[in-house]
Amino acid sequence: MPRSTPSRRQFLVATGATLAGIAVSSSGFANFAPYYAHRRSRDPLPGNADPFTLGIASGSPTSNGFVLWTRLAPDPLAQDDATPGGIVSRHHAAGIALDYEIAIDPAMRHVLRQGTALAEAEHAYSVHLPVDGLASDRPYWYRFHLGPHSSPIGRAVTLPRAGRPAARLRLGLTSCANYERGYFSAYRHLTAEQPDLVLMLGDYIYEQVERHRPVLRRHSDNAVPTTLGGYRRRYAQYRLDPDLQNLHAAVPTLVTWDDHEVENDYAGDWSERFTPPEQFAQQRQAAYRAFYEHMPVRNRPHATGLDIYDSVTIGDLARISLLDGRQYRSRGACYAAPNQGGGHQVDSLTCPELLDPSRSILGWDQERWLGGNLATSPARWNIVAQNVIMAVLDSHDIEGKVTAWTDAWDGYPAARRRLLEQLTRTRNPVVFSGDIHSFWNNDLTLDGRAIASEFVTSSITSDGPPQAHLQSMMDAHSHVHFAESRQRGYSLAEIDGGTLTTHFRTISNVTDPKASLTTLRRFVIEDGRVGAVAV
Repeated sequence: MPRSTPSRRQFLVATGATLAGIAVSSSGFANFAPYYAHRRSRDPLPGNADPFTLGIASGSPTSNGFVLWTRLAPDPLAQDDATPGGIVSRHHAAGIALDYEIAIDPAMRHVLRQGTALAEAEHAYSVHLPVDGLASDRPYWYRFHLGPHSSPIGRAVTLPRAGRPAARLRLGLTSCANYERGYFSAYRHLTAEQPDLVLMLGDYIYEQVERHRPVLRRHSDNAVPTTLGGYRRRYAQYRLDPDLQNLHAAVPTLVTWDDHEVENDYAGDWSERFTPPEQFAQQRQAAYRAFYEHMPVRNRPHATGLDIYDSVTIGDLARISLLDGRQYRSRGACYAAPNQGGGHQVDSLTCPELLDPSRSILGWDQERWLGGNLATSPARWNIVAQNVIMAVLDSHDIEGKVTAWTDAWDGYPAARRRLLEQLTRTRNPVVFSGDIHSFWNNDLTLDGRAIASEFVTSSITSDGPPQAHLQSMMDAHSHVHFAESRQRGYSLAEIDGGTLTTHFRTISNVTDPKASLTTLRRFVIEDGRVGAVAV
């Protein structure tokens, strides 16, 4: 991965403790010329308000570019859904034009590209700017200007070209950040690690509202969102957090979702609460649209969803396949109203649907895409990044009955087998997962043989399950080597040529915004060997 010149540390010092930047490219933006109706001396916003309250982000890097994001929101928690954030476009219904700069140095003295980009009114005045035509394997710096306002400076990177030599890679892994349960100090510590890329594995926001116990920070609406306006405000509240803003400004991200971006334990078209299908389809589409409006992703929402699964290749070193394990999945096995929606325990004798080979957690199109992506990889390490635990945690009895939890890969055993068979033909496969608010190291097994390693990262803030339950899983399954639910934090994976080292990082206390950091465990995988060794 690219190494900064000046160093990343110098960049952090140069841009200050509250990083937040925006960047865009002139590529493909000739059609925006009619909307460009201001210069920095003019202010199209009422009350001269700061439009960059939600920060900036870069994501979806390639060998010649990336996507740059911001959303104009001088009043980000406003209730007016028609003009989110209170912004009114002066000259065109399509949105507001911004100036941008991209530079090759963190002080922005050497500007490589500048021009205009559009903050789309249709999408809450968000900018999704695909930048291309840049040199590979290096950092760039960027910012936006609107009227007299300038965003702080952000950092993006391009990747080494596929198949070209690449020596090192540092990946951050995050999951499950519940605003009400704690402060986001884990994000602050991850930013300080200066990873090359952060994989966000789901539950970036929580739709739930805590009703029965105290919270540290209350969700602004104090209500479960079901409309576009509600989801927009929820994302805006999370994006106002300074630790999260700083992470996005300093480090590129690849982002997938789990369930709480829409509704707990939903499965494809099916609501956990048995919301009527037409109504749930509208809710889900609103949630997906708000996700798009707040993330640096390439694809736009379409009539039935938002395609987010993706892959990036880092030279000859690593290929990352980022999966969507929610949008296309088959209904959870044996849903039975009113009390068996969402995740629940079933057994194969009373629920033969569990073992139905036609069921998929990824959907058939994504399964085929993933198979091709793995089969054609030029990389030494092949990482599958996805939302829920993949290792077998089900139980079997002497009669052959299988008992499983329906919301994870255990609930889709035929689909899991298809993927594991692909991994047997893949060089150095490693799976990174989230969702269950705990750290795990597992072997992924096929017919009793270990074929890959899985690392599950704990939550940023969300409470963990009882440790006694995890201990029972370790006792019952020899392929579960480590499981710890009492610690919050993130994971850092370092690939250094022939080894992949995963660090489980934990914070001292989610109730302390200045929480300290420690390393819980480290695991090493060597090139060509299956299984991780604790070090």
